[in-house]
Amino acid sequence: MSRAPLQHQLHTRLELAAQVLGLPLTGEHLERLAVELTPAVRAILAEQAAELTDTAPVTYAVADPAVLTDVITTEYAGCTSRTGADVDEDSPAALLAAELRTRQPDVVATDVPTSTYLGLTVHPQSPHAWRWWLDKLNVAAEAVIMQDGDAYAVGIVGDVAVQVRGRDVAELLTDEGAARLMGLLAEAPPR
Repeated sequence: MSRAPLQHQLHTRLELAAQVLGLPLTGEHLERLAVELTPAVRAILAEQAAELTDTAPVTYAVADPAVLTDVITTEYAGCTSRTGADVDEDSPAALLAAELRTRQPDVVATDVPTSTYLGLTVHPQSPHAWRWWLDKLNVAAEAVIMQDGDAYAVGIVGDVAVQVRGRDVAELLTDEGAARLMGLLAEAPPR
């Protein structure tokens, strides 16, 4: 993701909008608009961020692997796979977990306790990768909960409910304005 200042990003978006709408604005007009609007946009984003932090975070509990019984655990190439002993290898959740483990290098761990539930831990390398995961798992930005630098959400893929944990996603979203413009952070509800 580009770490360009908000003013530059705003200028780029205004230029695109002017082209799409066929507005007769020159480069100088667009630059002046970007300079004038940057403080207002920054204030709007700050208000939205403040409103989002006022909501109570959801508490997630992770079971200690020592407590889990009848679980088959394998580890390969830095990815831990845990599957309930009574879960069929051909179940939807097990097949999805296997597909994601073998095709996506961001996958750190998969947990398949039932045939229709997948716990998935990913470590995306960029905001675009995190956006891809949200799209793949049918997760809206509003459904993502940030806690201790990680992102948590629940999505649906086919018949499988997927609880995803994005490790260190907060580090990827340090440019909050850009993250909002990419659709990675939810817009705050209007007042």
